[in-house]
Amino acid sequence: MPKKPATPTFADTLVQLEALTARLEDSDTTLEQSLQDFEQGVQLIRQAQQSLQEAEQKVQLLLEKDGKPVAQPVEDPGAEAKEGE
Repeated sequence: MPKKPATPTFADTLVQLEALTARLEDSDTTLEQSLQDFEQGVQLIRQAQQSLQEAEQKVQLLLEKDGKPVAQPVEDPGAEAKEGE
């Protein structure tokens, strides 16, 4: 029985997007190749967005208590530096 292709990780998707971006920025790339790369980039962005959405849903579930969302304050990492000035 053939195996399903493994879904690429979010990190793998970003690496592929970076490679496509480099090719698109290369002036030696043909128009046809650029269009193919752009199309593939759009698909990769959709995959990345889906991965982020799924991760957000998992975080939301983890933060729920008794089926109700629990508000968690978001801390600004730069806030401490600003207060100490």
